[in-house]
Amino acid sequence: MTNVYERPLTIIHHTISSNGQDHFYICPGHLKDKGFCSPIVDEAEVAAKKKKEELDREIELIKKEYEERLKKRKKSKDSKQKEKDKKKTEDDKSGENKTDNVDDEAEKEKNDKVRHTSASETLQD
Repeated sequence: MTNVYERPLTIIHHTISSNGQDHFYICPGHLKDKGFCSPIVDEAEVAAKKKKEELDREIELIKKEYEERLKKRKKSKDSKQKEKDKKKTEDDKSGENKTDNVDDEAEKEKNDKVRHTSASETLQD
């Protein structure tokens, strides 16, 4: 390390930044200077970083809301499907009785037609 001062320095300035740690020797006069060794802040970079963090938070909120909606939809779909299945099984049970009734009615109509036909044949003879 090169020394820019002519005399020996006893003060070490130690900094910790996002880039790591750094240190350098300074004189007592520079310790009193408020502008000496101040960080260079890129306002555009800070603003961009802040905006990105806000967007990330908003994205997380939207993801959570979307997942909650999907869960609600799935629950409602499942409950609707269960109701349909329940109704279907009830209809199937009652449907068997209905088909029996339909078959009985068809048989009665057939018998009535046969009787009517036979009765009209006997009248014609």
